[in-house]
Amino acid sequence: MSQNNQYFDMDSYQSGMNGNGRRSGDGGAFWGGLAVGIMGTLLILCVIVLILWVTGNGNLSIGKSNVVNEEETATSVKGSGFVSDDMVKKINKLVKTIREKYFLEEVSDEELESGIYKGLMASLGDPYSEYYTSQEYMDLMQGSEGVYYGIGAYVSMDEVTNLPKISGVFKDSPAERAGLRTNDLLYMIGGEQTYGLSLSEAVSRIKGEENTKVDITVVRDGEQVELTAIRGKVETPTVETEMLDNGMGYLRITEFDDVTTNQYLSGIKELRDAGMKGLILDLRSNPGGNLSTVVAIAQNILPKGIIVYTEDKEGNRKDYNCKGDKELDVPLVVLVDMNSASASEILAGAIQDYGKGTLVGTTTFGKGIVQSVIPSKDGSAIKITVSGYFTPKGRNIHKVGIEPDVVCEFDGSLYYDVENPIDTQLEKAKEILAEKMR
Repeated sequence: MSQNNQYFDMDSYQSGMNGNGRRSGDGGAFWGGLAVGIMGTLLILCVIVLILWVTGNGNLSIGKSNVVNEEETATSVKGSGFVSDDMVKKINKLVKTIREKYFLEEVSDEELESGIYKGLMASLGDPYSEYYTSQEYMDLMQGSEGVYYGIGAYVSMDEVTNLPKISGVFKDSPAERAGLRTNDLLYMIGGEQTYGLSLSEAVSRIKGEENTKVDITVVRDGEQVELTAIRGKVETPTVETEMLDNGMGYLRITEFDDVTTNQYLSGIKELRDAGMKGLILDLRSNPGGNLSTVVAIAQNILPKGIIVYTEDKEGNRKDYNCKGDKELDVPLVVLVDMNSASASEILAGAIQDYGKGTLVGTTTFGKGIVQSVIPSKDGSAIKITVSGYFTPKGRNIHKVGIEPDVVCEFDGSLYYDVENPIDTQLEKAKEILAEKMR
């Protein structure tokens, strides 16, 4: 499962969450709480880096979040001088103008307040740093459990078009039944255009109650395609296995979630029991996940040494190591593509650096940064980038990606051939693994 978040790696979401804020007519509550709300958010932001330095708990996913104690940190922030009387006056003036002049539709106090916090995080210019309302954060946490109501697809942001994009589709899911495909650009959801929406906002329009429908217009190969998906309960297996011909085992990891390590170990055991003599590890369309999970899985593949290391803005380094006592003992080929991101790049990069396996496919996404989700007492939370990660050989792959050892493009026309579907990348992986097994 994924998605970013938490569940993913914070760069991708499972489709979607219901993030619609409730509307309120109590205007008086807003004025008293607005300045306090702003201060509270700024307090969180100012102490985030310090807390992460002290605890060392920066994560690729929600997993274990750091809780900020606002009361304990208030004293250190009072002297910062950032929040001035002029700022409060200006915000009050802007809100007054909105109340008196804004024409299009009513905006609730909660929506205005949330917009201030979201705007503060958006000012970072980092698509991976974001503010969550209490409802959005609750949905985010529920998604990390692996069960949610949606369509069963990974959604990420396309950096070229700035539109949400399907980066993976679950097998036998509502998304698959509706005809959604990997790399479909989500142009409209429920009749509303998606341009300008954040990733979580787009995802919130996809999720909904079970057995309800959502109309989705996608852009595919330059043409608009209109589809309808029926939302359902999605339980997310993150590992798929299959025995191929000639003793070849196939194992796909769709996301590095809390449950993935045990699913991986069970999958490997099944393949070994079936006579596996070589392994194809498929990380295509894997948006990432928990750092702790990918490290645990890497410890069952790599030789002794560093799996990955992180560095924060002050250059503080943390190594994640492998003992080497559970190293994979069969030939390995790894499939990657443009949607293999973050945690999946950590694993692929380490395998490549150690020469443990052959990477096949196309250049990966290139997300070499780490986020942590930090909740507040009011139920809201922020996600913020706290460090960068590096492969064992010190490669910084952010915005660059990992080049495969063998480049092989995915041919969609062959893959979606109804009569004779062919996965060109998987076929190349089989060819290479057969050579390694001789």
